Amino acid sequence: MKPRVGQTLTSPVDSTTVIVVRAPDSDISLTCAGVEMVDPKAKTDQPNGTADPNQMGGTVIGKRYADEALGLELLCTKPGKGTLAVNGEPVPMKQSKPLPASD
Repeated sequence: MKPRVGQTLTSPVDSTTVIVVRAPDSDISLTCAGVEMVDPKAKTDQPNGTADPNQMGGTVIGKRYADEALGLELLCTKPGKGTLAVNGEPVPMKQSKPLPASD
């Protein structure tokens, strides 16, 4: 899959929904709970499968998940129980930047 900025992706095995904030130029395998995420607006066959119990770390609404090396950033708009992964590696939650001190 080659994600596009602004694209909404959902998990077919749980309630996780994300929006692509930054997208790499190459094809990637983006999964949630071990099953490929899908574009709900696409007219293609939806993948089916079962959630991998080893990939059930969960997602948090409003948090960003990013793989800086690939240039991928996702915003979670609906939480779920599955772990987001790209090319088989979990996507870490992006840490917020500390605000400057106001004296």
